[in-house]
Amino acid sequence: MHQLTITTTKHKEIVDITEEVNSLIQKQSWEEGICHLFVKHTTAALTTADLDPGTDLDMLDAFEEMIPKLKYRHPHDPSHVGDHIMSSLIGPSVTMPVQNGKLQLGTWQRVVLIEFYGPRERTILASFTKLQ
Repeated sequence: MHQLTITTTKHKEIVDITEEVNSLIQKQSWEEGICHLFVKHTTAALTTADLDPGTDLDMLDAFEEMIPKLKYRHPHDPSHVGDHIMSSLIGPSVTMPVQNGKLQLGTWQRVVLIEFYGPRERTILASFTKLQ
């Protein structure tokens, strides 16, 4: 298992980590198989996205609208319960095919870390399953 460390700079943001993942794949000489990423935090998520200019902000605005403003009971900071909920809905992991030592993504797809409660240093674990 390998580790990527991503430092976010804003309270909420979407960070393109595609190049960091491809660099790890090349460094480890992973040629053909499945790459699995897992973020070790409850207020961040991983997915793929189209990152045309402004799309990241559109996504963050839409996520904010999805979570109701309720009286949450979270013991240490009820103000960020929505961040935990959104992180759970999007999920902590993403799995992608690798061929010829590179992620096989669609034309517009990028691998993204979604930060909901930053800025923070985020740890992402990467594993690889080689195809026979």
